[in-house]
Amino acid sequence: MSGNELQSASNSHGEVGVLLTQPRRYRLLKAAFLLGREDRLNTRLAGLARPGPGADVVDIGCGPGDLARVLARRVGKVTGVDPSPQMIDYATARSRDLANCRWVLGAAQSLPLPDASADLVTCTFAMHHIPAPHRADAVAQMFRVLRPGGRLLLADTHPTDPVRSAAVRVMARFAAHRTHDHGASSPGVDIRQYRDLLRANGFEAVEFVGVRPATGVLLATKP
Repeated sequence: MSGNELQSASNSHGEVGVLLTQPRRYRLLKAAFLLGREDRLNTRLAGLARPGPGADVVDIGCGPGDLARVLARRVGKVTGVDPSPQMIDYATARSRDLANCRWVLGAAQSLPLPDASADLVTCTFAMHHIPAPHRADAVAQMFRVLRPGGRLLLADTHPTDPVRSAAVRVMARFAAHRTHDHGASSPGVDIRQYRDLLRANGFEAVEFVGVRPATGVLLATKP
């Protein structure tokens, strides 16, 4: 596929959670939270994911496309998925130099992608935006779109002090347009809470890694 592709998809669940609609503000707030080290963090996350050079990657909750852009320089194809039209438009505009990127409008709990179509699925700083009742559906969708032997990388903020914990909530509030479900605004963002959910959906070799600055990562494999 050449050029960037913008697709749309309906959300069959009707609730996407916190919808981030201000990509520039979101990037500024995230940069402040990560002390300006977001590029280093994305490089580290891409390294932990270990995608092969020809891999098909799906980045769920891609936002402005920062991690997807890093991955696109290492793999065959990257599909960024986000429920926010503003984020999709922004990511598309910033990635016209990358012919192996496409951007799809859709929610994690109802991915508009074929079964077994990805070698790697990433979902960073997004799980806490999904309504709590639909997070199991999101994990099931991640498993569905992965090929056997494919890897999953989930990451979220891993605050180590009350100030950073408050900053996470402020980031979501100021970058969001609306919240469709109160379960999406949970202050608990510890990614380790999803270990049992990953195993229940069939993932194996579930591993937690702490990454500076202030990020927790779960890695898992689809058998």
